[in-house]
Amino acid sequence: MTENFRRKSRERKPGNADLDEELMYQSSSPDQSSRLPGGVNRRSKLDRNHSKLGNNTMSVQEDVQVEDYMHDENLKDVELNAGFPADILDSVFKLYVTHCEPNYSLPWQKRRQTYSTSSAFAVDNRRILTNAHCVEHSTVVKVKKRGSEKKYMAQVVSIGNDCDIALLSVEDESFWEGVECLSSGRLPYLQEAVTVVGYPIGGENISVTAGVVSRVELQQYSHGAIDLLGVQIDAAINPGNSGGPAFNSRFECVGIAFQSLLTTEAENIGYIIPWLVVQHFLDDFDRNGFYTGFCYCGFEFQRMENEYLRKSFHLSAEGGGVLVKRLAPTSPCSKVLQKGDIITHFDGIPIANDGTVAYRGGERINFHYLVTLKFVGESCTVRIVRNGSILEVSYPLFELPLLVPIHEKRPVPEYLTVAGLVFVALSEPYLRSEYGEKWDFEAPVKLLDKLLYGYKRTANEQVVILSQVLNARINVGYEYLTNTELLQFNGTRVENLCHLANLIDETNEEFLRFDLEFDEVIVIEKRAALEQSSQILVQHGIPTPRSLSHPF
Repeated sequence: MTENFRRKSRERKPGNADLDEELMYQSSSPDQSSRLPGGVNRRSKLDRNHSKLGNNTMSVQEDVQVEDYMHDENLKDVELNAGFPADILDSVFKLYVTHCEPNYSLPWQKRRQTYSTSSAFAVDNRRILTNAHCVEHSTVVKVKKRGSEKKYMAQVVSIGNDCDIALLSVEDESFWEGVECLSSGRLPYLQEAVTVVGYPIGGENISVTAGVVSRVELQQYSHGAIDLLGVQIDAAINPGNSGGPAFNSRFECVGIAFQSLLTTEAENIGYIIPWLVVQHFLDDFDRNGFYTGFCYCGFEFQRMENEYLRKSFHLSAEGGGVLVKRLAPTSPCSKVLQKGDIITHFDGIPIANDGTVAYRGGERINFHYLVTLKFVGESCTVRIVRNGSILEVSYPLFELPLLVPIHEKRPVPEYLTVAGLVFVALSEPYLRSEYGEKWDFEAPVKLLDKLLYGYKRTANEQVVILSQVLNARINVGYEYLTNTELLQFNGTRVENLCHLANLIDETNEEFLRFDLEFDEVIVIEKRAALEQSSQILVQHGIPTPRSLSHPF
């Protein structure tokens, strides 16, 4: 995580069913007065001609009384000049979600359940879209339509954590009566009017806020691991707006509200996931029957804006490109690219010295945008300069091979205990659990380095750490060791938790020796470990000595 884009977890409290959930960079944006597309501040007929609400009549064509507006169920919102057709507003829903998050510090337990509300909307094939963080660790998801008191049970069909999108379904046929899927729109241009619709904190009824597009570029998604195309707007996006649609002036859905930025130096900065990213998520799901994720180019690069750097790598003064400085060992690109190669073109599109490519009229964007347009398994072709020679190579694209995962895919974290030693696989949720919301400042530097810069060397590699020592007679003297990486067991490098379990089970040695970082060593007699482990589990209420999934 960079210092400019820190993630804040949902502020959820047990027992508060109306608390809205939102994953944001730092906190939510301040609210704004509603403005409709085009920047026109249109007031309804209710107050356009009479600013005082105490008046009994209004100057309208039908001479309708105020009470008639409140009780006539056949009167549509557009008749009140609200700006949106009723069928569009009826396709935006409020989500009620119960969450039960694992306790990553004590992985055999769950935390107390919490509740949150957020927004969602209907798309084609009777499907519902929202944000992934809105339904993270969900046990119950309920959907409520506008103007209805009934909540319908929903199921989570697929979650894309990297793009912060989730797909839901509702089986009850009555839910879909009167619901139409929203039509999608193109990527909005700068200063184009955008309106966000949803259910933010502070009320039960639907909310509409409007603004304009401030910027379109690759953004760091606070819930994901890679940069994807994002649209910055100045419309208010508050907790609870997450998962709600954003519309252009033609009432086409151009994206999903998902995060906002609040600093002392900036105001009214919100972000929406553009429909281009949403469509990629839906197409990915339709192609595979499940979501596979966005692609990663497989290498890290350095800009080549310095003329002497370009000359040293035999790059012409007119030529552009980026320098390959690191390759992901498990990525297919490691078989065709080398450290020191100059990438000049991606799929025939020239890359500038600053790593950007031409994008729309008068704009440029990081070339990784081209990678995100691909699907997992598709091939790309890159032109390179290697030792002065020009080559073209192709390789398939896959997901980012993170050594330390940003999200846990299992509902229950993995762990292994032996003689009171608790081993877990390092992940961002674990660091957050151990060190709180400021984990990226409080956690040990060596662990953060693995999270930020670590690549898997093998497909099943994990960073195995000694989480804690449940102090007992057999492990006296080791109780001070916490959150320290395990390197070897009885002289063998540990690949993952399952590998560690196999090594312990199969060893014929008298002692169990664990070599940790910082040259720390733990030695325990195997016979004593077998005898006392069960008693330690009972003392600490641990139901089973291990919970594993990764094969070796």
